[in-house]
Parts: sequence; C-alpha cells; structure tokens
Amino acid sequence: MLLNTIPREVEPVNTTVTLPEIGAETFGDITEDANGSALSHAQVIRNVLAEGQQAEAAGLDFFGVGEHHRDDYAVSSPETVLAALASTTQTIKLGTAVTVLSSDDPVRVYERFATLDALSHGRAEIIAGRGSFIESFPLFGLSLDDYEELFEEKLALMAKLRHGTPVSWSGSHRAALRGQQVYPLLEDRPLPMWVGVGGSPQSVIRAARHGLPLFLAIIGGQPAAFEPLVDLYHRALAEFGESTQPVGAHFHGLVADTDEQALELLWPHYQRTMNRLGAERGWSPASKIQLQAAMGPQGAMMAGSPETVARKLAKATTTLGLSRVDIKYSAGSLPHEHLMKSIKLLGTEVKPRVHELLAKANA
Repeated sequence: MLLNTIPREVEPVNTTVTLPEIGAETFGDITEDANGSALSHAQVIRNVLAEGQQAEAAGLDFFGVGEHHRDDYAVSSPETVLAALASTTQTIKLGTAVTVLSSDDPVRVYERFATLDALSHGRAEIIAGRGSFIESFPLFGLSLDDYEELFEEKLALMAKLRHGTPVSWSGSHRAALRGQQVYPLLEDRPLPMWVGVGGSPQSVIRAARHGLPLFLAIIGGQPAAFEPLVDLYHRALAEFGESTQPVGAHFHGLVADTDEQALELLWPHYQRTMNRLGAERGWSPASKIQLQAAMGPQGAMMAGSPETVARKLAKATTTLGLSRVDIKYSAGSLPHEHLMKSIKLLGTEVKPRVHELLAKANA
C-alpha cells in the first residue's frame, strides 16, 4: 500500500492520556565488576535474572529481554531467561525486546512463547522486530538479500499463529501450513504481540495492516519527531478497518540520584559502546556533549534524577499517546549494582511521579 493512498481526513482518535504501563528492558550487556573486568556471559545471565526480580519488587509492569548473537551481549535465548523469571515472579509481564523474527521460525516462536505463557500464568508478551544487528542472518543460513521479504512473510504467519487456532498459510521461506494446529494450546486469549519499529513508515503501515500494537524504538533524536509516525499508524488502522491499538515506546536511559550522577555514570560506558558500534558502522567518535544533548529536555535519552526522567516520560507519553514506556536500563559495561539501583528508582519513584503528572494534566 502506498503512503499517499491513506486518506488524510482520517485522524487518530483524540482521547485523554491514559496512565501508561512502565517497564524495564535489557539486552544482557556484558558488564564489568568492581575492578573493571568483564563478567562472564554466564554471570551476566544470572544478573539479568536478579534484575527482573528487582523490576517486579519495584512495582514495574513489564520486564523485557533482547535477543542478540554477538559477544557484547549475553542473551541469545531470551525465552529461556524469561522462563526462569516466570518461576520466580508473580505479577510482572515478561517479554522480548525484541524477538528477531526475520531469522527465526514463527512456529517455534509460538511454541516457546505459548510455553512461557503457561509457566507465567498468562504474562508472556512478544515484541517482534528485525533487530538492529544482522549477525543472526549468516548464523542461521539466511541471506540479507531477503531482509524485507523474510520479515514480511514471517510476521504474517506469526500474526495468525498467535491466536492458537489451526492455521493455513503458504510462503517462500518455510513449509506451508494447511489447517495445522500448533502446540501447546493457549488457555484463554491470543498471545499479546507488538511490532517493534525503528522509524520506517512502511513498518508502521505493516503493523497496522495486521492489526497489531506498535512499539517504537526511540533511541536518538527527539521523541516528538515520531509523532507523524503515530498519526500515520492510527490513520492506517482506520483505512484497514482495524480497531484502535496501543502504542508503546522503548527508550535508553538510567535513573540515578541526580542528573550529574547519571551523566558521570553513563559517560565512560556510553563512549565505549558508541565507539565500538561506530567503528562497525562508520560513525564519528562519541562525545560527552552528544550524551548531554540526548539527556537534555528534548532528547531521547531518559537519564537523570527520578524527577527529570519522570517529566520527560510524561511529556513523551502525552505527545505520542503512549500506553507503555520501557527504559533500556542496561548501558554497555555499566556494573550490575548501578543497574539494580536504576530499576528500583524507576519503579518506586519515577513510575508514581509519571502517573501523578499525567493525572494532574487530565484533571
């Protein structure tokens, strides 16, 4: 569908801002110990388990674990980590951030998440996306020439499978299904699934075409710049005859006692991470001014004191009409103890303050 075929007169529903769910996410970044030595992948995974438990204890709504296949992240099988969390938590929603659907088999994704949903008594969620790295393609024998087609095809199948009912489907990259029932069966509702997008209008329209909730990855620039994409999403839902769906957003950040402390904690680890990625992607070296700008009032980095982070989250929620906001609290090699404190502050101080600010705005 071409972008200009969506009628401009169809506007998103203008409603009072709801109080958003607030969650924490990690990629299982390889962190340092007190002596500056990198922890083992095994220890990082054990720490992620403790961080998920901390997220529930702090009153957060969601804990997400990313999927990666490279040496600077420990988690390549997030559903396994989430299954361990399902047995040690009671209320917090558990999901991925993201499931790299392009290089996975949707049938296996359904099977793993239906199992997680059973273990967690209905707390499993999928955020399906293409990810920001491409290492999984050669690892699983896939061609980058099929990058777009793989995601389009697999998302279409996953959108059917998540209902837990018999599926008929055919495509180019896996065997067809003809009235096939996939197991285990779900108890009472479809698997919740969001479509994670980084800013492509075509991806936004794809999510709307399948009637799936939208999850924006806002990792740079200004959150307000994503407003046209949210508008496009709501107009596309209406054009496709789909019901209104929630919109969520993922931000990077860190909550500390003060803005100054957050900056000083983040900077060396941010610099190291950005320079490594920059060497791979041809970026200029990271600067502290760059980080300060991202942490500023208009920037996308949700880092600082609880009051600073709460005000920025409340503003982004209002501007974009968000139903959920997640903070990717892990920051490269930043040690585990700082991550634990950030999660605690996010749940015990930031979340109630965001809700207070929005409730006042709605009054």
